Amino acid sequence: MIVPRLIERKRDGGQLTSGEIHELVTAYADDKVPDYQMAALLMAIYFNGLDRAEMNALMEAMLESGERLDFSRLPLPRIDKHSTGGVGDKTSLILAPLIASLGVAVPMMSGRGLGHTGGTLDKLESIPGFRTGLSLAEAQKQVAEIGCAMLGQTEEIVPADRKLYALRDATATVEVIPLIAASIMSKKVAESLTGLVLDIKRGSGSFLPHLEDELELARAMIDLGVRHACPVVALLTAMDRPLGEACGNALEVAEAIDVLKGGGPPDLIEVTMALGAEMLVLAGTATTREAARAIMRDAIISGRALEKFEEVIAAQGGEARVVRDPSRLPQSALQKQFGAPRAGIVQTVDPRAIGHGVISLGGGRTRMEDTVDPSVGFVISAKPGARVEKGQRLADVHAQDEKGITAGIAILESAIAIGDSAPASLPLISHRVTAKGVEEL
Repeated sequence: MIVPRLIERKRDGGQLTSGEIHELVTAYADDKVPDYQMAALLMAIYFNGLDRAEMNALMEAMLESGERLDFSRLPLPRIDKHSTGGVGDKTSLILAPLIASLGVAVPMMSGRGLGHTGGTLDKLESIPGFRTGLSLAEAQKQVAEIGCAMLGQTEEIVPADRKLYALRDATATVEVIPLIAASIMSKKVAESLTGLVLDIKRGSGSFLPHLEDELELARAMIDLGVRHACPVVALLTAMDRPLGEACGNALEVAEAIDVLKGGGPPDLIEVTMALGAEMLVLAGTATTREAARAIMRDAIISGRALEKFEEVIAAQGGEARVVRDPSRLPQSALQKQFGAPRAGIVQTVDPRAIGHGVISLGGGRTRMEDTVDPSVGFVISAKPGARVEKGQRLADVHAQDEKGITAGIAILESAIAIGDSAPASLPLISHRVTAKGVEEL
């Protein structure tokens, strides 16, 4: 295998064979192909794509680079949920304990921040002591004992994807349908799932802002699921504004805890319940989505979902007391309120600007080796379409020093626009996609 020739062929619009892809991915996982060559190939794929055969070969090569979770002796449905990445999207933190509290096994394998979006692992690791680097044996044992584990890609599980994921983030090669699909599905097939629910983000803050691309991504992942006996349901949800109010790792954990206690922003609750309903129907725990919503509400009201989150945190070495007392989460040194510069109607809350803003405050990465400050970010109450008065609170900045506060205010000034007319916003949940086709909601 001569790697420059493969880069050259893909650069010029050619195809790679299944054998070439398997050999290349295996060599990269074994550190026999340098990052600079793989980065060049990723950029060639960014511009020229992969066909279905190449995408499936890439997914299978990443899957075969490691081991799989083995739940053959577990007499429970195994369902996971995955988001394509959004700003303020903390639904995984809510859904894992909520669905597990209802007798469904949830082996949730997640990633770190990618591009302008936050990562579930970074959010979980803002809980003092929480360990996401579970071994294969530890994850299997924990799921068998308490029904849920929330982990990242270890050296054992799809290690090739773990390396490629970080490299894509650092080389601006995130927004490619076959790369997104192969990455997500390699992790999910490795979990030995009996069903998967996808949250595919729409709009300006998504990696794929065009509806045709979002539907194509859903179909691609559903097709990969069919090839590996894993039924997949995808919901398309709005990301033309942040989801919920909190944007930043520890801030989002606190908001997720609030939802598990029966509170939380309405938009976050609605998306969470819609995704959870699909998970429970796939699991066979509920026969209809309406029935699924009812049993989820009962799990929250009764406190079972909150207790399950405590159990998961404790099992993974975290300080479970944060569930009852979120003030134990990391706190920024300074906070400052941002008020409306004029009266009017909120036109936009730009999720990309907010996501990049969290990173600039220290809450994300611009290089693979960067550390993350879990305490910084924004809490944004402003929503498109809301009428506000001059000086009314729109958001709060959480930063470590005055320089961060100043930068955060400037970010909000550019991200939140106020005008005089009602804006056009995407519906919160717009499409449902399965192997049978597309349903507009």
